[in-house]
Amino acid sequence: MPAVPARVSTTYFATDPTEVRVSVCVVVRRSDDSREILLMRRSDNAHWGLPGGYVEPGESVTVAAAREVREETGFEIEIGRLVGVYSDPKSVVIDYGDRRRVQAINLCFEAVAKEQGAATTPHETLDVGFFEAAALPQPFVPIHEIRVQDAERGDDAVAVR
Repeated sequence: MPAVPARVSTTYFATDPTEVRVSVCVVVRRSDDSREILLMRRSDNAHWGLPGGYVEPGESVTVAAAREVREETGFEIEIGRLVGVYSDPKSVVIDYGDRRRVQAINLCFEAVAKEQGAATTPHETLDVGFFEAAALPQPFVPIHEIRVQDAERGDDAVAVR
């Protein structure tokens, strides 16, 4: 496992966004009936969280979600339902420590893991693993906790927060 970075730069629950971007994240289950979800440990702050990132120009949100999971974890996935849309600036502004404070409008999806290959952006990820949703490893990305809870509700309602 790579060393934890000495400098922690990402801060959650920031204020005064300087830009707005569309992002995606994915609650990836080990199988259709599994309670275990795929998590990654981020290299920028050593927090565990859902794989995901920003939508690139020319991408749909589902293509971006599959790409981000593949890049960060190596897993190919089958996208399922939309879990929720997260846009409240009280909980989605991220300070990257370089004077950029991004209001990340996030679409969170569920998916099922298929085959695993090699991550293509290993510098973004310290570790990858499947964990029970009821026992998330710590520290955990705080803005991802509600997304996991929404995915675990067990109904098909889309959360809008």
